[in-house]
Amino acid sequence: MSRRLQPVFALLLVAVVIGVPLWLVIATAGKSQGEAVDPDLTPPSEWHLLDNLRQVWTDADIPAALLGSLLIVAPTVAIVLLLGSMAAWVLARRGSRLTAVLYALGISGIILPPAVVTVVLLLRQLGLAGTAVGMIGVYVGIYLSTVIFFVTGFVRTIPESLEEAARIDGAGPFAVFRRVVLPLLRPVLATATILICLYVWNDVFYAFFVIGGRIDTLPLNLFQVASAGLYLNNWHLIFAYVILMSLPLIGVFAVAQRRIISGITSGAVK
Repeated sequence: MSRRLQPVFALLLVAVVIGVPLWLVIATAGKSQGEAVDPDLTPPSEWHLLDNLRQVWTDADIPAALLGSLLIVAPTVAIVLLLGSMAAWVLARRGSRLTAVLYALGISGIILPPAVVTVVLLLRQLGLAGTAVGMIGVYVGIYLSTVIFFVTGFVRTIPESLEEAARIDGAGPFAVFRRVVLPLLRPVLATATILICLYVWNDVFYAFFVIGGRIDTLPLNLFQVASAGLYLNNWHLIFAYVILMSLPLIGVFAVAQRRIISGITSGAVK
């Protein structure tokens, strides 16, 4: 009986942990200003969700903030995936002690937090403070370790005979990686993509210190309009903004969910 009840209990726990906060966001975003003064789980007497979303889209200038977020996220994800997968391929195929040390250094960024003050001062010395290039460089340095950690374990599951056959046919290292290894990395790269997108898309801490006030992203824009008093005590507009900000990530996850799941499980065992 306990074994039969365990899946039911797990599903109920997930429904509570995820469903309750999700309902709180949707219900509050659908309320009027008077009903949303004290956010709770009660449904709105009359739904104003579309009206609130439309007001937020116009008043908060979301299109400009959305463009700023895409300007940061898209190059960051592309560079991190390319450099991380190339480094992981080399680290996975070589078994020397130096490679082990380099791998440990490569994934050390997962547990070692970056020094924000040092990063900002370095960007100022390089003339990249307050620029999209500087912000992209910061994110690449922070999340490159995550990609190396994910991809290295996956590369070790790929038979080396495939690469040897390509070398016999005359393919060089870059051609082997581009034509043989990279297509096989699609599941784990899909997993890394959603993780990096999630981290960068929702980041406000590093963006505030590096590009705050110069380039508008969605989290920075929400922080600014809330701090300026535009949404002060207007929880229905704040939660409506959160919904709009989350829709692109939900779309990415809905498209890539199968590859994400396979990427998580494929590299678990060799």
